[in-house]
Amino acid sequence: MTETHPTPGAGAVIIVDGRMLLIRRGRGAYVGHWAVPGGRQRRGETMRRAAAREVLEETGIEVEVGDVVWAGDIMDPNDPPAYHYTVVDFAATPVGGTLESGDDAAEVRWVPVDEVRSLPLTPTMFDLLDRLGL
Repeated sequence: MTETHPTPGAGAVIIVDGRMLLIRRGRGAYVGHWAVPGGRQRRGETMRRAAAREVLEETGIEVEVGDVVWAGDIMDPNDPPAYHYTVVDFAATPVGGTLESGDDAAEVRWVPVDEVRSLPLTPTMFDLLDRLGL
């Protein structure tokens, strides 16, 4: 069955001591590319709760979720698109946990912010980094 509406998603931008927490995608769109942790929002779950859950599932890190820092759409170029996600990324602060890749993250890493653009990034990461002034 073809979806008729975008799927909501949430992510988290976590920067500590000049390093950004990124995951390398292990499945789905843009496998092998780097992005902030995030994923689909579940029914009955707030966007902030979805962001915190996705960070924990993908990185092992517990976070406190703050303000919105970016919002946009992720979709393939076909008409109609095979996938379409409307994503809200929040600033987040680590409050616990142990760094380890999980769920659909093939790898998780703290990356110095001045090195982030040197990685193979998902397309929307460039807009996010521009928005953050990085």
